[in-house]
Amino acid sequence: MIDAEPSTLIPDFDIPIDRRGTSSEKWDRYEGRDILPLWVADMDFRSPEPVIKALHQRVDHGVFGYTDPPRELLEVVCTMLLDLYSWSVEPDWIVWLPGLVSGLNIACRAAGQEGDEILTAVPVYPPFLTAPGHANRRLGTIPMISDGSRWIMDLDALRDRLTPRTSLFLLCNPHNPCGRAFEPAELFELAERFAGNDRIICSDEIHCGLVLDSSIRHVPIAALSTEIAERTITLMAPSKTFNIPGLGCSFAVISDPLLRKRFRRAMAGIVPPVNLFGYAAALAAYRDSSVWHAALLKYLRTNSSLVEETISRLPGLSMSSVEATYLAWIDTRSAGLKNPASFFENAGVGLSCGKYFGAPGFVRLNFGCPRSILGEALRRMSQAMEGLNV
Repeated sequence: MIDAEPSTLIPDFDIPIDRRGTSSEKWDRYEGRDILPLWVADMDFRSPEPVIKALHQRVDHGVFGYTDPPRELLEVVCTMLLDLYSWSVEPDWIVWLPGLVSGLNIACRAAGQEGDEILTAVPVYPPFLTAPGHANRRLGTIPMISDGSRWIMDLDALRDRLTPRTSLFLLCNPHNPCGRAFEPAELFELAERFAGNDRIICSDEIHCGLVLDSSIRHVPIAALSTEIAERTITLMAPSKTFNIPGLGCSFAVISDPLLRKRFRRAMAGIVPPVNLFGYAAALAAYRDSSVWHAALLKYLRTNSSLVEETISRLPGLSMSSVEATYLAWIDTRSAGLKNPASFFENAGVGLSCGKYFGAPGFVRLNFGCPRSILGEALRRMSQAMEGLNV
């Protein structure tokens, strides 16, 4: 049994954690090179103390057998969804997964038939672009459009793309990499235009706990109405919010029993269960780590402002304000860089290349790191751009 002891300890996110030599995917990419990794969506902060304590308790127990989702975790998740989003969810609607990308791929197999078209809005997190093909479906895209201050989905393009063989829309909300937290009116319009013909929406809401704009609240699309919920697969996880992606614990919320059955059937024999450490960490994160979470949001807001202020001063670069996530989507096209990711790597900063998101000419910057690292990375980027414009 994991002790329920919510932490009151205020974390110090300025303390750097040396992740070199830990087989970190993020840091080992540039092993032996003086390149600061601000690419993959993995924060460089110590996880909440209640999570670390819960994991120690499971290790000390010493038996690591097959483990069902704890009943308390189900109760905590349902209570959280009701309290935060006024979304009443039954425990049997929840399907546990070892990762959100698995959920995307399962949804593609559960919707429609082989040969159907699956739509998404680009730029978008790369697995959205590859999952349809893994399921022998065709990928179709509509554009995200910048209005100068934020990115919006081109829903007119969505209307024009629909065919009788369009079976699924992959939604990313909050949006990775554009940093949007979509408004209820936008989500209602998407659901309305994508209605009928047994169409399903799969909504990746893994960044729902990372809304930085204090005037905005996250809205799950399935919470808008019972009708929308019945044709929606909602994917969530504690991994991004509480920095535990390596522990592999996610879940789908599916209210419609037939859709849930199709989803489980697509999982059968392929998708492994969540491991016991993932469950333990998820429970401690959701139940006991609110103080850590509030401090994280405050820290990330300052980091986000620092990135935006720096980029706004650099000729050839631009970005919209980040409403949610810890990811900045930077447009380098006016700078004329042939390969912006390589350009900044040569300057000592590792960023994600926009072409993998469906948008060459952009880079994605992860500002979920101590301010000393972020400040040095921005200094290197500034110096590189100044050298370009000499």
